[in-house]
Amino acid sequence: MVKASALALTLTPLIPAAATAKSKASPMTATRPTPPIARKIPHRTEQLGRVRVDDYAWMKDDNWQKVLRDPSLIKADVKAHLTEENAYTKAMLAPTEALQAQMFEEMKGRVKEDDSSVPASDGPWDYYSRYEKGAEQPIFARRPRGSDTGEQVMLDADAAGKGKAYYKVGDCDHSPDHSLCAYSVDEQGSEVYRIYVKDLASGSVLPEPVQSANGDFTFSPDSQHLFWTFRDENGRPSKIFRRPARGGAKDDVLVYEEPDEGFFASCGVSSSRKYIQINTGNHETSEVLLIPAATPLAKPVSLQPRIAGVQYDAEHWNDRFLIRTNADGAVDFKIVEAPESTPSKAHWKDWRGHMPGQFVVGIGAYRGRFVRLVRENANNRLIITEAGTNAEHTIAFDEEAFALSLSGGYEYDTDAVRFVYESPTTPKQWFDYDMAKRSRTLRKTQEIPSGHNPADYVTRRLYATAPDGVQVPVTVLMRKSTPLDGSAPLLLYGYGSYGIPMEPNFSIRNLSLVDRGWIWATAHIRGGSEKGWGWFLDGRAAKKKNTFTDFIACAEHLTGQGYGKKGRIVAYGGSAGGMLMGAIANMRPDLWAGIIAAVPFVDVLNTMSDTSLPLTPPEWPEWGNPLEDQGAYDYIASYSPYDNVTAKPYPAILATGGLSDPRVTYWEPEKWVAKLRPATTSGNPVLLRINMEAGHGGASGRFDFLKEIALDYAFAVWAIDRGWTKG
Repeated sequence: MVKASALALTLTPLIPAAATAKSKASPMTATRPTPPIARKIPHRTEQLGRVRVDDYAWMKDDNWQKVLRDPSLIKADVKAHLTEENAYTKAMLAPTEALQAQMFEEMKGRVKEDDSSVPASDGPWDYYSRYEKGAEQPIFARRPRGSDTGEQVMLDADAAGKGKAYYKVGDCDHSPDHSLCAYSVDEQGSEVYRIYVKDLASGSVLPEPVQSANGDFTFSPDSQHLFWTFRDENGRPSKIFRRPARGGAKDDVLVYEEPDEGFFASCGVSSSRKYIQINTGNHETSEVLLIPAATPLAKPVSLQPRIAGVQYDAEHWNDRFLIRTNADGAVDFKIVEAPESTPSKAHWKDWRGHMPGQFVVGIGAYRGRFVRLVRENANNRLIITEAGTNAEHTIAFDEEAFALSLSGGYEYDTDAVRFVYESPTTPKQWFDYDMAKRSRTLRKTQEIPSGHNPADYVTRRLYATAPDGVQVPVTVLMRKSTPLDGSAPLLLYGYGSYGIPMEPNFSIRNLSLVDRGWIWATAHIRGGSEKGWGWFLDGRAAKKKNTFTDFIACAEHLTGQGYGKKGRIVAYGGSAGGMLMGAIANMRPDLWAGIIAAVPFVDVLNTMSDTSLPLTPPEWPEWGNPLEDQGAYDYIASYSPYDNVTAKPYPAILATGGLSDPRVTYWEPEKWVAKLRPATTSGNPVLLRINMEAGHGGASGRFDFLKEIALDYAFAVWAIDRGWTKG
């Protein structure tokens, strides 16, 4: 849903892309500067009969909600300390600046600067986005269907963002009657958006944008109303509002308010455009509410009232609903059907039953066919079912490791579905697939201006044995000429949370590592969904440590097979993957030359005990509730990276964050680094870099973001080369 014919996929936390490299540049030597020393102010907390003392609790700004929206409001002592940390990191990494610049130019050279998306047709128009040469942000435009001329620019985001430290468009979409365009904009990195509406005939932007939005919105199918999600002061998407499409704030109407502080809400439209849908849920329970498109002012009605532990999402398909659900013990989900008039669970019938190990990732509806995306053993395939006959056929590929996804369009009454194929060696390819003729047309191949020959590289799928005997997939990318004798430096990337898979996709960034003789490996560890939803369940809550031991097992398997060597591995992960980095640093510091922890969720116990933070109540199903459950408290305390820092020889560590990040607040990496630095006995540096003008995703511009990745890569090289010990 959301856009007609798109897969109904669950919204997921943002995951940073991975990165690294090895240099042929000048030696990275310099006199080592003196690191900042954070003052200690013990803060005692008693909870469930347990006591913990936090020396760095002062780093959390008491007015953090206001800081997210206006970073200039941060208190002076915190700003001063972050400024010192940034200066120290810059000084320490100064010898890598030439390498950073070199890598940035390499990555930029792999980007087609005047690139454009494959147009998506809707009625009389083709809609697309494109970049001008040198532009950081895209242009959103349309032209008459089937034509190469007659472009009409809906939004020039690059022009709008000029002179602004941060500018990001969350979504840009047109009304079904093609008269209006709406777009959401975040200018702090805090994920608090304004939504603007533009009259496409006059080119004028209506005077009253929506304030404090979550970024998602939808026009009603009759084009008369705009629905959007409100983001409250604690950052929770908690309410759905409606206003006339050309209206203002005085016309706003509350449509739905989510009463459970642990649930997030969002809105969209069914592929058939017959229903406006409100989706609400947490990590283990969900609910869909419906508003008939014919009566957009009606109150939403629940398709099936929430049942604890039951997840479902729905697509309207002609005369019925098809519902993806884990009900009745369907761990890897199944698809049920229900009458349009009575869609509640009492009327559900299995349409495609549960098949263990074959995870139904998402569903999409077209008038004549139904599409589902299925993942098995870390690879995806598309299955297409004919209306009427229920005959099925599959789209799949033969590489050892690849990524396959649907690229949603607008039209319901069509035989065409667009999918995207890529692998670590193969750049993205966009195909239009004729579901009736079962033929595919290649619409676009990702162009690499500086050149790329897939035959120079090899992708392999390996399997590591975890401590409990489970086989953990690992995807490896390397040049064919790279030796497997342990001499090549190894970058091991992992995430392992929320059921989010690390797809074996193509990356223009990772080549700056691989082309320098590195081996890039992605560990498909438990906590993700690479081997099904059970793979996720085995790496969450009271089984969370499986994520960490799986990652360590992958490192040991790789080194045992000649893909690197102990002490010459750089581990990388971001967000919840940054928690993984903190855990494996504590558990096996001897394995790593360096660790890159991007926006790392490392202060797990304190964060999961702070109900004012936007993600805390919704995250309790994922990690446990240490406010009420003694077992959850003790288990989190046993692995929380910040709480388990002790005197030991830590590897070189780079932690990064964003001052306006609402997901992993800036003080988590700040506190972690403050505690690590006096604890490490190795003499290896512990660095912190906070983007003072961005949030969870880093810089908003496509090239500015590459500069941040280049810094991460250069740190990896520096960690392997031990640049701080030279000179």
